[in-house]
Amino acid sequence: MYIIAGLGNPGKEYAGTRHNVGYDTIDYLAEKHNVSLNKLKFNSVYGETNIDGEKVMLVKPVTYMNRSGIAIKEILSFYKIPSENLIVIYDDIDIPAGSLRIRPNGSPGTHNGMKSIIEHVGNGNFPRVRVGIGRNPDMDLADYVLQKFSAADRDKINPIIEKAAEAVVEIITGGTDSAMQKYNINNR
Repeated sequence: MYIIAGLGNPGKEYAGTRHNVGYDTIDYLAEKHNVSLNKLKFNSVYGETNIDGEKVMLVKPVTYMNRSGIAIKEILSFYKIPSENLIVIYDDIDIPAGSLRIRPNGSPGTHNGMKSIIEHVGNGNFPRVRVGIGRNPDMDLADYVLQKFSAADRDKINPIIEKAAEAVVEIITGGTDSAMQKYNINNR
């Protein structure tokens, strides 16, 4: 069983913001795999499907970004799933907008949601899909990540969200190394 967690903040005021590209990717996966995200448990909204014979939960924690680890820990503990079967999708200010980076494990970097997950899970031994949103040095960081995408920026990020979803499926079907080779996108 795999847990695919897209990070974001719940509520209409956060929909369409840079910080919610993880949620957007889960929504895209749900649509593509005909999954209803209509279950509420484990401090998450989720739905279930099968990908290549593997049971998969598509998860959107509702704990708010900085407390994502609470929800993830609940799910992993309840189902007794090893951290290696967790895949986390999130926004990353440290890589250029329009970039996509898949990694097999690692540190949380500057991302508070990832810090929370690693703290609660107890390790960083799980694949992650980082969607580059870049940064604006002229804006406060919180204001920037909580800002909605402009129409032009949305046109640029939507194809990256689709690639992020494809990368997640590739992690399950072909492994993280294969996903890295096929889907790491650098937009400099």
